[in-house]
Amino acid sequence: MSVTALRALLPSRADYRAVPHTWRGDLLAGITVGIVALPLALAFGVSSGAGAESGLITAIIAGIVAAVFGGSNVQVSGPTGAMVVVLAPIMAAQGTGALAVICLLAGVMVLLAGILRLGRTISYIPWPVIEGFTFGIAVIIFLQQVPTATATRPGESNNAAISAAQALVTASWPTLGWSLLLVSVVVVIMLVTPRVAPRLPGSLLAIAVTGVLAWSTGMPVGVIGELPSGLPAPALPRLDLPSVASLLAPALAVAALAAIESLLAARVAASISDTGPYDADRELVGQGLASLASGLFGGLPATGAIARTAVSIRAGARTRVAAIVHGLLLLAIVLVGATVVSHIPLAALAGVLMVTSCRMIDPSTVRAVLGSTRSDAVVFVITALVTVSVDLIYAVLIGLLAAGFFALRQLAAASGVHREELPGPAQAGDERIAVFRLEGALFFGAAERMLERVSALRDIEVVVIRMSQLQILDATGAQVISELIISLERRGITVLVKGIQPQHFGVAERVGVMASLRHQNHLFDDLVAAVAHARSHVARAAA
Repeated sequence: MSVTALRALLPSRADYRAVPHTWRGDLLAGITVGIVALPLALAFGVSSGAGAESGLITAIIAGIVAAVFGGSNVQVSGPTGAMVVVLAPIMAAQGTGALAVICLLAGVMVLLAGILRLGRTISYIPWPVIEGFTFGIAVIIFLQQVPTATATRPGESNNAAISAAQALVTASWPTLGWSLLLVSVVVVIMLVTPRVAPRLPGSLLAIAVTGVLAWSTGMPVGVIGELPSGLPAPALPRLDLPSVASLLAPALAVAALAAIESLLAARVAASISDTGPYDADRELVGQGLASLASGLFGGLPATGAIARTAVSIRAGARTRVAAIVHGLLLLAIVLVGATVVSHIPLAALAGVLMVTSCRMIDPSTVRAVLGSTRSDAVVFVITALVTVSVDLIYAVLIGLLAAGFFALRQLAAASGVHREELPGPAQAGDERIAVFRLEGALFFGAAERMLERVSALRDIEVVVIRMSQLQILDATGAQVISELIISLERRGITVLVKGIQPQHFGVAERVGVMASLRHQNHLFDDLVAAVAHARSHVARAAA
């Protein structure tokens, strides 16, 4: 990589050029999104199995590092629901001791993806796959909160739906009633606040009300518990070859999700703000460094957070200073208010995440996807079902395969093999000449259809294959044309090829289309000349 290309992936003065004009809006946005992020960071930390402290560390360390090194001017990063969905089963299987190693491995992978300029690959993920993925994540986040909301322990199954059902079986009164009461209060406050006082952060208000309610009445409900009054010292985890090798697969899943979610969030941020485009490769570099730093301090892998980024933009964020202020505010809360935060009920955090998961699903978007085309609706449903029932990474891969299958089928359907009339006045013997026009895409999905159509010819002496309107030709299509020419020539039918486009000439020559012709002068650029040559063949045969 050149020095110029490497410098483009690093922070520069240009990142803060607008700060003298935007600092007031950035400061207000940072404070606003920091208040919104506090309950979410605590909730995601608890839900992941690593603890509320890890969620706060991620929001602080990763939030600041990603803001400085990332490729978006307004992206807010930290712990997210999608990452929790991936981490929870990993933590259950590997233990919390593996968290730091997974953070470091995933961070290195995302960092290398940015250095290798893989950021633009996100543009190849179709919209129905993204929406199905988001829908499935929202369902999983909701199901993961069921044990905490009902004051039970998660079930033994790694599947969120089965685990929630197993947890409900063990629920008991009166603890269940107290927990559901707190969840209900959170839900009501979060639903009513935007209508009554839109400027107030509903989630933080709900946490405060339920915290005071539980503390003042002495409710027998679980709370976050003691938190450190500062950040822990950075520490490098024990790295040995067997443990690293066993964690490579989980780390790869975490890295893939971190890259996908961060780039999606950055793309959404660029579309809803007027702060300029984002650099996808630099965003990966920033998120990779953020996960590395978070892992050293005991946090979770970081990703861009779409909801928090949107809150920051609506509050006036115009530069990355807003995200930095968000991290500093959370750090101040940890230094000053750790004792207060430790009394927050776990059920209240579960209620916050349940409402958040429901808000992730936009009914109008779901209706738009399901009502667009049948293939898009199928891709959406498949991706959502696989996300909930199997795995997030598999869901994206299977969604891409399904979308690719339907796209190829549509492309093949748009391709055609059409028999044409000969140009000019009819002449004797024209009935023994067939002109076929290939159009659209001749690739592995459509080549066999052309072979069947042309091979069925009878009582024909010359075939002219027009390729000038062919838009796509791959190796399989060229091989089918070559086989077709050889097959027809064996039957004594002369084959003429007209109009191979320059971009197709290389693959046609390498695969053997030209070599399969009886003579090299059977390759034409003009249809009239090709038909004249075909008529001369028929005339000689008649003589």
